Amino acid sequence: MNKKKGSTILANRRFSGSLTLAIVLFVSILINSCTNSPESAGQPNIVIIFCDDLGYGDLGTFGHPTIRTPNLDKMAEEGQKWTNFYVGASVCTPSRAALITGRLPIRNGMCGNRRVLFPNSIGGLQDSEVTIAEALKTRGYSTTCVGKWHLGHLPEYLPTNHGFDSYFGIPYSNDMDWAKPDNVKDWKHAMKEPEYEYWNVPLMRNEEIIERPAVQTTITKRYTEESVKFIRENKDQPFFLYLAHNLPHVPLFTSEAFQDTSLRGLYGDVIEEIDWSVGQVLETLRTEGLAENTMVVFTSDNGPWLVYDQHGGSAGLLRDGKGTTWEGGMREPTIFWWPGRIQPGVVTDMGSTMDLFPTACILAGADFPTDRIMDGVDLSQTLFNEEPGLRQTMFYYRRTELYAVRLGMYKAHFITKTVYTKNDTLIHHDPPLLFHLGEDPSEKYNIAEDHPDVIADIMQEVERHQAELVIPESQLDRKKPQ
Repeated sequence: MNKKKGSTILANRRFSGSLTLAIVLFVSILINSCTNSPESAGQPNIVIIFCDDLGYGDLGTFGHPTIRTPNLDKMAEEGQKWTNFYVGASVCTPSRAALITGRLPIRNGMCGNRRVLFPNSIGGLQDSEVTIAEALKTRGYSTTCVGKWHLGHLPEYLPTNHGFDSYFGIPYSNDMDWAKPDNVKDWKHAMKEPEYEYWNVPLMRNEEIIERPAVQTTITKRYTEESVKFIRENKDQPFFLYLAHNLPHVPLFTSEAFQDTSLRGLYGDVIEEIDWSVGQVLETLRTEGLAENTMVVFTSDNGPWLVYDQHGGSAGLLRDGKGTTWEGGMREPTIFWWPGRIQPGVVTDMGSTMDLFPTACILAGADFPTDRIMDGVDLSQTLFNEEPGLRQTMFYYRRTELYAVRLGMYKAHFITKTVYTKNDTLIHHDPPLLFHLGEDPSEKYNIAEDHPDVIADIMQEVERHQAELVIPESQLDRKKPQ
């Protein structure tokens, strides 16, 4: 690992607040025991399948009545469905940065006044950050990123400079580089009846653009083929596959085989093709004899983009969607699958995409940084031994401001905002709004008046968190001069 990336002596699992000596000693013992265990001796393969703008209620197994997802339903039946699983932010770039580094975007500079990176951005994920891929490389893993990256499109920020041996995908969102075609009157019309030529999005292999505009009608199919090929070519050594679909982010596209096949319309067609893609990955693992030595995780980067009506998804019973710190913006449908290792069931404990970093490292016997604060916690004891989850808090940031905090089953909102609408009003709450997410997952009933003690506990968590917070320069606010 690059020395600039920092020391990697032992894992840093954090409950909340400052890291204590007791936790350091506990984690050190746990890592040694996991590294030397028979289960971890084989260095399991790790596959993360990450969607874009998928809503909590968009899968059959999470309650959608008309979108058919037989492969994901079976994956959930054979694995674990996590119902309280969160992302690090409610929009693309910061959420992806949280997953790949195990850190809140406020710590790694991947948030700012500009909410995501754009084609005119000159910033990106800094070399000083350590990624999951880099950590796993130290244990001999082959690594690849397939799909949407969105952590910087300039050469120094691409996946191949962040621990991935190879890359095949688009460097930012599929609605960027709008070509403003003469036959289309406006953006909204383009979204309703999209043609891939309307967006001059590049498709890349490693650092080279191989197709522009990317033919998005076949992109899910090609991502799948690339992933299957990688699995087969690396079946004799441990591997890490990060498959990041750029759909169902608008504009929506699907291959010919899935057109007009879903009762849910084009959006349903897209989800059902993604479900097919998951089925292809899992079937390849089975046929290659790798299923019992591979952990697969399926989730998404943030909630549904509700303003696009039928072209956007659904958060189910959760409130609001993409861009907000309500539950619909940051709680995601999540499934873990590992035949013979993960016992089937439903997990209601809290988890986060940031937890995938320490969990992957512990499974692989890899170290990760202790020279910085890590926000992920190890999920392995919950996944494999059905022990209570270690995560007790979740911080909900929008840009660089802390909007809400969850502590146990309670969530306090200090600021609320419904975004992407004409009534996009920011409201400060003093005292904070308070909801019990077990009894009220839709965040309808403010119970702050009845629980001042809970609000006091949450404020203590905020104080601890902010006392140790160092905010670096925003990479998202760096752009080419006009």
